[in-house]
Amino acid sequence: MTVTLEVTDGVGTIRLDRPPMNALDVATQDRLRELAEEASRRDDVRAVVLYGGEKVFAAGADIKEMQAMDHAAMVLRSKALQDSFTAVARIPKPVVAAVTGYALGGGCELALCADFRIAGDNARLGQPEILLGLIPGAGGTQRLARLVGPAKAKDLIFTGRHVKAEEALTMGLVDRVVPAAEVYEQAHAWAAGLAKGPALALRAAKEAVDAGLETDIDTGLTIERTWFAGLFATEDRERGMRSFVEEGPGKAKFL
Repeated sequence: MTVTLEVTDGVGTIRLDRPPMNALDVATQDRLRELAEEASRRDDVRAVVLYGGEKVFAAGADIKEMQAMDHAAMVLRSKALQDSFTAVARIPKPVVAAVTGYALGGGCELALCADFRIAGDNARLGQPEILLGLIPGAGGTQRLARLVGPAKAKDLIFTGRHVKAEEALTMGLVDRVVPAAEVYEQAHAWAAGLAKGPALALRAAKEAVDAGLETDIDTGLTIERTWFAGLFATEDRERGMRSFVEEGPGKAKFL
């Protein structure tokens, strides 16, 4: 399999495994969507890590496969391509990308689908599609601009240049830089900590933030208060508040 899902301690690791560079061909894209949807459904998966291995996250699309496609073929394929990445972005649980080595083109776009990005000090990120006479097609023009702002996004997209880990951190493209050998360990630890939290509240928080970014402030506040009030019907809310009153803050254990 080019993509696998393994679960430990409530954390589902979606692992790209298509040596040597984890090129995202059609089969890999479709498998990614299937496993993202599986991770979304499974109760034993409470948080997710996206990982490409110790040497590379994903160096982009399979260019040889794309070269063989004409306009008609890509018209048919482009929606499925975006749907694969959107399935990852819509996992209703915390998702962290563990980025080592190259995360270029589709690889960078995949990392953008996560809620948090931990990069190794050997990471290189970018959207080099312009060098092929193209633009990003798996969400890069949209998610990158929303994450780092339009000017920085245009810089990367217009030039196709790669950025090293520290520059990516400075511009907000990644959230933490660690030694490359520690990337997966730290990503798993981040996810495992959240996996112990209240699943419904985490889901509500993610949806409120993500949906709110796509609309005006008044609609965003409506989304927030709807989720906020709805959580008062959950066992997790009862457990959390009872623990706070009886034991003090931060000691609740959620099922």
